[in-house]
Amino acid sequence: MSASRLLISIIIMVSASSSSCMDGKQMTQNYSKMSAEGNISQPVLMDTNAMLCCPPIEFRNLIVIVWEIIIRGQPSCTKAYRKETNETKETNCTDERITWVSTPDRNSDLHIHPVAITHDGYYRCIMATPDGNFHRGYHLQVLVTPEVTLFQSRNRTAVCKAVAGKPAAHISWIPEGDCATKHEYWGNGTVTVESMCHWGGHNASTVTCHVSHLTGNKSLYIKLNSGLRTSGSPALDLLIILYVKLSLFVVILVTTGFVFFQRINYVRKSL
Repeated sequence: MSASRLLISIIIMVSASSSSCMDGKQMTQNYSKMSAEGNISQPVLMDTNAMLCCPPIEFRNLIVIVWEIIIRGQPSCTKAYRKETNETKETNCTDERITWVSTPDRNSDLHIHPVAITHDGYYRCIMATPDGNFHRGYHLQVLVTPEVTLFQSRNRTAVCKAVAGKPAAHISWIPEGDCATKHEYWGNGTVTVESMCHWGGHNASTVTCHVSHLTGNKSLYIKLNSGLRTSGSPALDLLIILYVKLSLFVVILVTTGFVFFQRINYVRKSL
């Protein structure tokens, strides 16, 4: 199984199990191939729910539970629970979308609802017991599905775009043409990929743009015009159509008015 297919299957599994945490051993085995340090690399779709689990330690053996949340550009957030006093404490935690699943004495797992693009970061649960400390860390990767568009820009040239995806999408064509691809990076971590292809010496009448992304793949096709087409914008095409229709309407209106006035002049002469 390829790495991309493995990651997509993990994303589906995470989405399906977002309402409850999986068994600790099972989760560790599923992700062990993706991190040599023992931490879990967890992809999650934006605008879904994420559940991050602590190590499977029995509550009676606990002394303290601590969640450390490290997000780029923000101060480190700490959520702590002390069993002896049944008290919770938070330090530098301002995001109300990141909470305990329940009260820590009932469930120590962390809930993110809904997941935003700013939640990319490192999350670690530390559980202190008389036998030592146990921890589980997550490298949370927020995925954003790109918006895919395809249009013909000029004679036998097509443009395929995957807008604001995270990570960057990959674009391929069937059949292959003379292509140029560029990437535009945005401040929020998303990337727009644009691929322009020309089939000047090719007899293909229809071409397909295939966009591969960790959130899923998408294909669009378009028929190539043999004549010159300078419009690369659907909005401009609409303006051209409206202009043609308006011109026809004016011609019909002028013709009708001319006939009407001719009939009036004829009636007057008859009188």
